[in-house]
Parts: sequence; C-alpha cells; structure tokens
Amino acid sequence: MDISQFDYHLPKELIAQEPTEMRDHSRLLILDRKTGRIEHKYFYNIIDYLSENDVLVFNDSKVVPARIYGKKEDTQGKVEILLIRPQNKQVFDFITWPADWIIIGKPELKTGQRIKFNDNLFGEIKEKINYERIISFNKTGEELKKEILSLGQAPLPPYITQPTQRSFKEYQTIYAKKYGSVAAPTAGFHFTKDLIDKIKEKNIQVEYVTLYVGLGTFLPVKVQNIQDHQMHSEFFELNEQTAKKLNQAKKEKKRIIAIGTTTVRVLESCIYKSELQSKKDWTNLFIYPGYKFKFVDALITNFHLPKSTLLMLVSAFANKDLILKAYQQAIDKKYRFFSFGDAMFIQ
Repeated sequence: MDISQFDYHLPKELIAQEPTEMRDHSRLLILDRKTGRIEHKYFYNIIDYLSENDVLVFNDSKVVPARIYGKKEDTQGKVEILLIRPQNKQVFDFITWPADWIIIGKPELKTGQRIKFNDNLFGEIKEKINYERIISFNKTGEELKKEILSLGQAPLPPYITQPTQRSFKEYQTIYAKKYGSVAAPTAGFHFTKDLIDKIKEKNIQVEYVTLYVGLGTFLPVKVQNIQDHQMHSEFFELNEQTAKKLNQAKKEKKRIIAIGTTTVRVLESCIYKSELQSKKDWTNLFIYPGYKFKFVDALITNFHLPKSTLLMLVSAFANKDLILKAYQQAIDKKYRFFSFGDAMFIQ
C-alpha cells in the first residue's frame, strides 16, 4: 500500500497552536463508520452519544518535562536534549529514575562531552547509537527526578511554533498518573473532571491502561510501501484487574471505546484467543488498512498528520476513503488539527 494514499492537504492556519480555553469546548466530528454519516458537534456533546452499555478506556501515562537545556562544559555552547527513556530497555524504569538515559540532542553531541544543566545537575555522553545518545547523569532517584521536573519543559511537537506558558502547562491529560511519556496521548486532552464525573454519573464504566508514548509513534514513515515501515517499540501495562473487567464487559456485549490510538495499541496487543491477557511488555504493533480489530469497538481521537502511522490506524478502523472524506469536511469547516486540535468520535 503506497504512502501517497494517506496524504492530504492541510492549510497551515488550521494547525492548532494552543489549547482551547475550555478543554471540552473543542469541536467534535462524529463519524458512523457503518453508514458514513458525519455530524458536527462540540466535545461536551459526547455525553449524549454514550450509554451505560459503553466502557471508556483511557491511557493514564504522564508526560515527562523531557526537554532540558544546558551548556557544554568546555565551550559553554548551548545544548538542548530530549529524554527518550531510561537506558535499560528490559524494564521501563521511571520509578527509580536511574542515571543512564537514551536521549536525542542538538547540536550533535560527541562521546565524552560533559553538559552542565545547573549547579547541581551534570551529564556525560557515554555512547552514540544512530541518532540517539546515552547520557549518564550525576544524580539518580528522587534527586534526579526533582532536578528534571524543575528544569524540564513539556516536549511540545515542532509544529507548535510559538508555545505559550499555557501550552506547556496543559500538554497533559487531567487524569495522567504515571510519568514516562515523551509525547501526550492527546485524545484525552478534551476531557475535564466535570465531564468524567458526568460520564460516571451516567453509569458508564471507566478503565485505565498505560502506554508510555515514545518518539516512534510520531516518526515519519520514510518508505514508499507502508508495509515496509518498522514501528518503534513502546512499553505498556494492562493490569490483571482491568483485563478482567474489560473481558467481562465484552462478554456483556458492552461497547469498548478507546480514548486515543495509544489505548487501541494496548488493547489490541493484549488479545489472546479473543480475550485480553494482563501484560507488561513492549509493543511495536503497526495498524494499517487490512488489520482486523479484535477488541476495540469505537474510538475517540484527534486529527492526525498526513502520511502518519496514526492516520493509517484510523483508516484501518474505518474505511480509508471515509476517513479522508471526514478530514476534508473538517478542513472545510475550519476544524483545528493535531495535538491541541479538535476531536473525532468514530463509532
């Protein structure tokens, strides 16, 4: 399948540069993938499309303020690094905050280069792996966590060209719990505490899984034939209690609604013989048209970049031509796109 099939033209002025004043006042495109019907609402209207026969599944990962600035110790030249994950890939260890981390940086960092971030925090580049580097900090554990949370900024996407303090502050879902993501699960941005309370008051089941979003989700597809693309792995957790609840809901024929593509990838990575199995593991599941969904029945998601793996996933969930038709309607009606943009409910 050729990458060009997932291209579309988006006027630059429709790329959202900051959040809406109120999270649930973003716009909402509702797409019925069976009939092709499209409706245009606001996100707070989502409550009218939900019933006690639904289960909402959220990704509760929390964005690390992973962009940190420092200076080279020898030349005093400015350095920007982006923390990707702790070096040990066998366990996704954001609990103990170890010293050694995989990063990307600019300008290019050489092995042996020492970087000063402030009077307390230093790092040394230990190893080069393709475009990534391994940095070893002089602190670990709670001390390192304190310094990074103090110094770091939310790693906003590059298409947000003039970030504000509010942009940095609100690049996080209101239910985020577990530090580990370097990009936000943005479909969750539209939910407020009041909206979630209303959902629960309507006896709608709410569950949480965790996928620590890495750069791999957003790296461009560089191959012409999308089947040749290799997804980067991301760590996820589905605990036993949640798996049991979701399996029971499925047996009761409740509708499983994934909040965001990251939640989809967790659920679809945990299926074994038509049931979810609790897991802590890495997934590189790449979903594109032709994929047969095994657990997810509906999806709340944002509008995604052209030629992206996220657009391919939603094109697999609904008909690709129908998705592109919905995107064109959104463009015609001046919807806001990407991370801080508007939402889509595919049912």
